Amino acid sequence: MNKSYLSLGSNMGDRVGMLRQAVRLLKEHPAIEIMNISSLYETDPVGFTEQDAFMNMVVYLQTDLTAFELLEVCQEIERTLDRKREIRWGPRTIDLDILLYNQDRIETENLVVPHPRMYERAFVLVPLLEIDPEQDFIEPQREGIEIWKTYKNVESFLLEE
Repeated sequence: MNKSYLSLGSNMGDRVGMLRQAVRLLKEHPAIEIMNISSLYETDPVGFTEQDAFMNMVVYLQTDLTAFELLEVCQEIERTLDRKREIRWGPRTIDLDILLYNQDRIETENLVVPHPRMYERAFVLVPLLEIDPEQDFIEPQREGIEIWKTYKNVESFLLEE
């Protein structure tokens, strides 16, 4: 079984609803088992800053999928939830990124793992360290990131509407 951490983010429309739909779609996939989720964090935009704040979280999952198959699942969820790629780092209904996949290092045109910018982004590191404090990262700056809500488990997150 492969272990992976995904970063999820949304800053358009019902941000929490979009995250919930993405987690639900991951959970419904027959080759994916969600083991844990972080709290939800409201975060300032990075890169293109003239946009609304994001809602971010990290999901820890186990899967029989390869990293490339998992990437396909993530991209299909983005398409299903109407993700448009118009402005680099711009507004989005949903964004799913593979942060870590086992201890693998992958560098292809379509997939780089560990995610190449995760070490620069508190909105990734803070929720990742929340659910896996054993990760060997330098404690990130917490400026521009605020805990929004914590859930007991995946089910309580999915059931709250």
